[in-house]
Amino acid sequence: MKLSLKILFIAAGLVVMGCGGSGAGQSGVSQTTGWKYNDPKYGGFEVQDMHEPPTAPGMVFVPGGTFTMGAVAGDLTYDWNNKPRRVSVDSYYIDATEVRNVDWREYVYWLQTVFVSFPGLAQAALPDTLVWRKPLAYNEPLVEHYFRLPSFNDYPVVGVSWLQASEYCSWRTDRVNELALIRAGVLEFNVQEQKDANSFNTDAYLAGEYIGKVKRNLPDVSGRNPQGRRAGYEDGVLFPKFRLPTEAEWEYAAEAITADPNTGMYQKTAAWGGSRLRKPDGSEKGQLMANFQRGRGDRMGVAGGGDGGALTPVAVNSYWPNDFGLYCMEGNVNEWVMDVYRAMSSEDVEDARPFRGNVYTVVERNEAGRVVLDSLGRVKRDTLGYVKGRPNYTRGDNRNYRDGDMLSAINSQMDKEQRDSTANSNQMYYQGKGPLQEGMSTLVNEHSRVYKGGSFQDRAYWLSPGTRRFLDERMAKEDLGFRCAMDRLGAADFKKKR
Repeated sequence: MKLSLKILFIAAGLVVMGCGGSGAGQSGVSQTTGWKYNDPKYGGFEVQDMHEPPTAPGMVFVPGGTFTMGAVAGDLTYDWNNKPRRVSVDSYYIDATEVRNVDWREYVYWLQTVFVSFPGLAQAALPDTLVWRKPLAYNEPLVEHYFRLPSFNDYPVVGVSWLQASEYCSWRTDRVNELALIRAGVLEFNVQEQKDANSFNTDAYLAGEYIGKVKRNLPDVSGRNPQGRRAGYEDGVLFPKFRLPTEAEWEYAAEAITADPNTGMYQKTAAWGGSRLRKPDGSEKGQLMANFQRGRGDRMGVAGGGDGGALTPVAVNSYWPNDFGLYCMEGNVNEWVMDVYRAMSSEDVEDARPFRGNVYTVVERNEAGRVVLDSLGRVKRDTLGYVKGRPNYTRGDNRNYRDGDMLSAINSQMDKEQRDSTANSNQMYYQGKGPLQEGMSTLVNEHSRVYKGGSFQDRAYWLSPGTRRFLDERMAKEDLGFRCAMDRLGAADFKKKR
């Protein structure tokens, strides 16, 4: 029990520990109280010093920065829904490629083998292969084989809704974190024993509601628990949650903006080299740099010409990566992002970490104060309304914030009963009832999600990172996939000036 956490984590090879300097855990002494860290005589408060968090499988680190977000080319659709403005994003991680068919099949397989009492989960997770059907085209081979045939393993999964993609992110979080705990020597493999609610969930593990097959608890430095303790985020073992990238993060990653170390000036250095569609140099000079439709009926070019196009998506690592190391940010398939669509988002959202779609939730607890789990072993959460004693907490659901409806204007002091009786926000977006609303309707509502990037069947205009379109989060398309993102917490990418 005297083995320190530092030694344990170094042996596990998960984190790089500090050994000097003046950081919070480096000196071993609190800068505010003078009490020692990691010492039972001083109370046993544990502090781990990490220089560099690990990178999750398949992801690339994107250093944060400032860029001009929005459509800088001509607005051919005259929507004016993404006006140029300067915004800043934090550093984060994003998948180097779009999520593949083989990745999604692994996801469905896990649902089938673990949640045996809920076969509908795996069924609901299957992509909608019927999106390939066209009334006047022979696409049945894609309907039957695109998702499952091994030759399509590395092709982007399509036919998945925004909601399905979000569920995949949650599943991936649990699988990666479970393996991290296994590699740290905290848990043992017990895949065969995991069934239904008795399966690993990151939130349930952190709440103490999932035990699993414990190999070795972490030593409790304080000595209060001789049996040791479970790992937490403070120990540097677990990863943050996988999620869809925000629209700003996606656009920033697609443009691959970096600074010239000689001048300090920001420059556009994406693989496309600006607005060019063909590779400007090298032995492949003149070849197209993305999978898109050149013109009416032209998706492949002349036979044998090596024009690089295809009638379907291509493998996710095709073409050349941009300067962040990301493949197919332009073309191949469009990609879901996390944001709710509003035409005026460029006028409303913040200029730091811009995002529309926040839905704040609270963990449900029983009368004894324990976290409540659902039938799948996941922590139950509830959308916040009015929170007593917190007048600054206006609404849990900010998808419609400042877009002109009644719910957006709710006063923070209004009690819960008044909130519940207020006109529903959907009345602004779906008007088909009442004498003054007959025949009025719109596709824009709180279920409308942004997608970006252009696809194999789009013209070059939609490949520009600043263009944006939207679709109901419950729908899917044959040219729409996604990639995951993850927060990079802390500012370890900035060098401390001395």
